[in-house]
Amino acid sequence: MPRSTLLRSVLTRTALVRLVLGWGSFVALIAFAPLLEGELPTPVLWLLLAAIVVVIAVCAFGVVTEAEHLARRLGDPYGTLVLTLSIAAIEVILIAAVMLGPGEHQTIARDSVMAVSMIIMNLVVGVALIAGGLRHPGLRANRDGVSAYLGMLIVLLSIAFAFPAFLGDGGAYGPPAAIGMIVLVVLLYAFFLQRQMGPQKTDFQEVGARSDADSAPSRPAVRAVLAAHRGELVARTLLLLALVLPIVLLSHDMAMLLDAGLDRLGAPVALAGVLIAMIVFLPETITTVRAALGGEMQRVSNLCHGALVSTAGLTIPAVLTIGLLTGESVLLAESPVNLLLLGLTLALTMATFSARRVTPVHGAAHVMLFAVYGLSVFA
Repeated sequence: MPRSTLLRSVLTRTALVRLVLGWGSFVALIAFAPLLEGELPTPVLWLLLAAIVVVIAVCAFGVVTEAEHLARRLGDPYGTLVLTLSIAAIEVILIAAVMLGPGEHQTIARDSVMAVSMIIMNLVVGVALIAGGLRHPGLRANRDGVSAYLGMLIVLLSIAFAFPAFLGDGGAYGPPAAIGMIVLVVLLYAFFLQRQMGPQKTDFQEVGARSDADSAPSRPAVRAVLAAHRGELVARTLLLLALVLPIVLLSHDMAMLLDAGLDRLGAPVALAGVLIAMIVFLPETITTVRAALGGEMQRVSNLCHGALVSTAGLTIPAVLTIGLLTGESVLLAESPVNLLLLGLTLALTMATFSARRVTPVHGAAHVMLFAVYGLSVFA
């Protein structure tokens, strides 16, 4: 493909608008920084916060769009892994921005990851199962892949939310325990990725994909795809990074405004984590529902459960490292109510995806559990 044609296919009008909006907003905030240093009137504060959130969401949609293009080119599980890692990276960036910002944010990592867990495993999965189940009565996921995800989630979420109450002080890991957990989580997550992309990659493909491979033309190997489409892959990767950077740069201002806004409202501290999770996973929610409508139930699991594994596998080491470097305590231990909700969610997920077929009834149960979590945040 000629270079000019390649650039036009990657740098579309929508992509350029997203780039201009993201970088233009960052430049505007720098230019008007002196005016924002004082205490802003409440309406102005919320208007500015809403504008920044919209820009971050637009850039996040762009990141997901480029990741989807890479996913289609590379195929599963490599493509979905690019998509889930992109989303998880944005989540880590926003959490880190809040942690390093002004004020006390000892629980932001806990609240964000808990919110992500409930949103992904209950709200997003539930809506996807209802939408997909109404259109496709015989949906099934690859049980081996879902089982691998659940095994990882049980361990990672226990390390994040349960063990700090027993191995830490006041719900936070001490420095020796934090270092140990960082090393263990990184090693476990790296081993999982190696197995997912290598010997066990068929566990994360759609049911019947292995038998279909005998009659369908074989998909080119990843190395062959990289060699044949190197220019496009490099261009889309650079565009993805160019869209991630405004999110990184704007997240600091978003964190400060969000902290001030919630403080003026007297809202629950956990609401900040919920808002961050909703901002990050809105684009992937749409992608997941599309996959369900297309009858790709294992892709739904890859997008949802895979994203949560990546989020936990990246967030836990990241926040513990930030805590060690800054000397701040990172409170991770969850309340009994949220631990109960998390246990019920994992049990419901196991019941849902171990069935011979998933149905809208399963989806309704997941949505109901998310509603209970929403009530608990404001209780």
